[in-house]
Amino acid sequence: MVAALYRRYRPETFAELIGQSQVTDPLRTALRTDRVNHAYLFSGPRGCGKTTSARILARCLNCVEGPTDTPCGVCPSCVELSRDG
Repeated sequence: MVAALYRRYRPETFAELIGQSQVTDPLRTALRTDRVNHAYLFSGPRGCGKTTSARILARCLNCVEGPTDTPCGVCPSCVELSRDG
C-alpha cells in the first residue's frame, strides 16, 4: 500500500514539528502546567500543520501517561493516533 508523503513523514511529537514554535510552545506550556483550555481553534492556509498539530495535541491529552507534552507512543491511544494507526 502506498502512503502519501504528508502521512508517511508526519511528525508525531511537538519536538518533531519544525518551524511551528508559535504553536507548539503555548500548547506544551499548557500541558506541562495542567492548564489546558476546553477548546482550541487551529486555522491557517492549507499545508501549514493544522491537522498535525491537532493530532499531536490529541495524543498528548489521551495518552495513558498524560496529559503530558510528550506522549508515550506505546499505549493504545497513542498507537491509534500515530501515523500508522
